[in-house]
Amino acid sequence: MKIGAITVGQAPRVDVTADIMDILGPKVELLERGGLDGLSREEIEQFKPEPGDYILVSRLVDGSSVTFAEKYIIGRLQKAIDALEAEGVTLIMVFCTGEFPAELRSNVPMIFPGDVIERIAPMLTNRSSIIAVTPSPLQIEQSQAKWLKYVDKCVSVSVSPYGSYEDVAALAAEIKDVDADLIVLDCIGFTQQMKEMFAEKTGKPILLPRTLLARIVAEIADV
Repeated sequence: MKIGAITVGQAPRVDVTADIMDILGPKVELLERGGLDGLSREEIEQFKPEPGDYILVSRLVDGSSVTFAEKYIIGRLQKAIDALEAEGVTLIMVFCTGEFPAELRSNVPMIFPGDVIERIAPMLTNRSSIIAVTPSPLQIEQSQAKWLKYVDKCVSVSVSPYGSYEDVAALAAEIKDVDADLIVLDCIGFTQQMKEMFAEKTGKPILLPRTLLARIVAEIADV
């Protein structure tokens, strides 16, 4: 079975597939495309966010990360979706937890992990209280605005999953005493290893988008 995946950064996302292919299983052929495919870092730097822009953070094929405004890649993402459809995928996974405009369309089911976690997280908090971990301090305000539509209390903090693991661990230690029911690792870049580390250091339940997305796709695709 052919399943598509689009990332807002560059494909392939070997960091993501390392955690999800065992869930999807051997019957799945995963075809990947990215919104920044074929662009140099110099070209991507022209996509720098301005005040009021929706901000994205993603990974390049060299393993580094970039921060950019969503508006610059919507057309490129649509071309990536069209290309995957032309290759015969039966559904498309979106490797990003961000919010996307309605004009982004697919003729096959397209699953946005952001939509999934926004619905599931409120079910997992008795007091409607979460901690949202986002990749960049530039996204803190954006994160707060999003999550306060779904829960009564959100503490948004930032650390990049594409940087130092020690920095991620340090943040986990910093938030262990924050009064919240649930931690949402609100980026597809956070790994299973990071989830386990956050759980160990904080004692709180952790919502990890990449594996949740893969399990939903596996159920839908019956693989």
